[in-house]
Amino acid sequence: MIKKIFARIWALWGLVIFIATLLIFVWPIALSFFIKDPRGFMVFKNTSKFWMTIYLYAIGCPMRIKGKQHYDSSKQYVVTANHSSFLDVPLLTPFFPGPNKTIAKKSMSRIPLFGWVYTRGSVLVDRKSDTSRKRSFDDMRKVLLQEKLNMAVYPEGTRNRTGQPLKSFYDGAFKLAVDTQKDIIPVIIRNTAKALPPSQFFYLLPIPLEMELLQPIAVAGKTADAVKAEVYDVMWKAIAAHA
Repeated sequence: MIKKIFARIWALWGLVIFIATLLIFVWPIALSFFIKDPRGFMVFKNTSKFWMTIYLYAIGCPMRIKGKQHYDSSKQYVVTANHSSFLDVPLLTPFFPGPNKTIAKKSMSRIPLFGWVYTRGSVLVDRKSDTSRKRSFDDMRKVLLQEKLNMAVYPEGTRNRTGQPLKSFYDGAFKLAVDTQKDIIPVIIRNTAKALPPSQFFYLLPIPLEMELLQPIAVAGKTADAVKAEVYDVMWKAIAAHA
């Protein structure tokens, strides 16, 4: 009972700090829209990382990054990350070592002010629309092949509430990787479900977070189904090993 009361109070603190820092950092992020890419995107990424670093320390959830040696800055990757909490959403783009965009829900872009931030770092998709899903696939190809950025995807689609290390994966990330012949870097985000559980409303605990980059998985000569199975197995074992 005491833990729940504390978590509600801490969630209020987290919300207040988020809004306060958003009002500060939204302006340089908005300015990045008017700076030609790739410089403009790097302004966005670096500002977001600085913002999120301050925010995470303020709420007692500092982020530790492991496995950065697996990232080759001369390449573009499809990045696949596990998804177990709303807290995952603002972490992947800022803290992944290289510039990247993330596939994201279009509905979130309508939130005042935060929608600017969300849109700048995302490829938006309306999952209820077949047309939107097809267009988002083309947009993700452009991110990799034309914009020369990494493309991050949560292959589980929605937050994992199963109690297992991973939900089953959708095909999109792996079709994208095979189609563009870009290798995959699996990313494991740890402890976000403990800090902000998907089953709890207005609940937050100060728990350190971790992001680990695993070794890249080559896609050359493989089918999308084979790549999906390989990535799933690697990510499952990496999560289960720290359970």
